[in-house]
Amino acid sequence: MSETQEKGIGFFERYLSVWVILCIIVGIAVGQFLPVVPDTLSRFEYAQVSVPVAILIWLMIYPMMAQIDFSSIVDAGKKPKGLVITLIVNWLIKPFTMFFFAWLFFRIIFEPFIPTDLASQYIAGAVLLGAAPCTAMVFVWSLLTKGNAGYTLVQVSVNDLILIFAYAPIVMFLLRINDFIIPFDTIFLSIVLFIVIPLLAGYVSRVLLVKRKGLDWFENVYLKNASKFTIVGLLLTLITIFSFQGNVILNNPIHIGLIAVPLIIQTLFIFVIAYLWAKVWKIEHNVAAPAAMIGTSNFFELAVAVAIALFGLNSGATLVTVVGVLVEVPLMLFLVRIANNTRHWFPESSLVKDTKH
Repeated sequence: MSETQEKGIGFFERYLSVWVILCIIVGIAVGQFLPVVPDTLSRFEYAQVSVPVAILIWLMIYPMMAQIDFSSIVDAGKKPKGLVITLIVNWLIKPFTMFFFAWLFFRIIFEPFIPTDLASQYIAGAVLLGAAPCTAMVFVWSLLTKGNAGYTLVQVSVNDLILIFAYAPIVMFLLRINDFIIPFDTIFLSIVLFIVIPLLAGYVSRVLLVKRKGLDWFENVYLKNASKFTIVGLLLTLITIFSFQGNVILNNPIHIGLIAVPLIIQTLFIFVIAYLWAKVWKIEHNVAAPAAMIGTSNFFELAVAVAIALFGLNSGATLVTVVGVLVEVPLMLFLVRIANNTRHWFPESSLVKDTKH
């Protein structure tokens, strides 16, 4: 990894896959040797939502939502091509190709190794990942590819607004194809809990704190401190998940590798579509690279939360979303390297005024 990349990505993000592996080990150990912990946590549920896990997930998601500046959306029309690629790939291509690859591998290719019922849950988890475009880590990928930070902010802000309205219908449609009938009130509650509430909390706190303390303090002091809660929330959530998933993993250790295969193929496939599309349209690299990265990576925190709410902590669907966390960072760093090595494919970036306030 280059010196620029070392400075651009934090210690936690750089070794995220390592932390996930450690959480797997710790979580399984807790489930096997301290079963009272998952047994106790399972008692605190409301409408199929684990209250302790919901709290952890709010800690995880809120700092990401707080960094979104919806006032930047007024600049969306300044470079429409990058935004068009992002939106079409994210909402008209990605969820459906994820479903296809998951179905192909879990139902057909891996059929001898995965029971039918479990395959259905794995497909469901993949759907939850595929319908959730990246919100937070894309700022890191944009930085590492020398992307236009302001334009990346515009893309993420527009995607988050669409997420509120499009995520539930897409997920319900694809899950219905997979023979899962999810009650509308259950998925509506998930959207409210894990998208609307943290998004509103992030927006309100951003407006109030920027007005009171200034943008520089908000971004360089408040968000940096708040991001620590994301780390704690993610690690504790993963430990909790794997305390429930221990028996599944110990009985089927090969499943982790099997799950990773379609997720990796989907990631590479989406990147190729978005990146080559940007090349054909002759978009500047500082817009093209982030546009491809947003669709390629996933809002895995949201996918984990919804999987837990819909299917439970010990479900195959939740396991798939966690494997998504495991494979995403090293794979995205590989794609960042590809993007940087192919910068010459794209027109030189003109001096574009950064839209970030």
